[in-house]
Amino acid sequence: MAKRRMKFTFPPELITRPVIYEIAQRFQVVTNIRRADVAEERGWVVLELDGAAEDIERAVEWVMTLNVRVDPIEGDVVEG
Repeated sequence: MAKRRMKFTFPPELITRPVIYEIAQRFQVVTNIRRADVAEERGWVVLELDGAAEDIERAVEWVMTLNVRVDPIEGDVVEG
């Protein structure tokens, strides 16, 4: 099992779409929201993605096809 931390930044048209839920349904990936900020015009979420490395990679590639910006995160995002 692999674990990756990612920051997803959503365009306004995807703010209400349950993208994180869709990741869990489409791929064998467990999502854990570590931090988030969602408003009417913008939104971002820091996620831990757990699963097989190839499943995580497929999930990230799919999210990017939705025009979600994906940035890797290093370190513990809750503790600083």
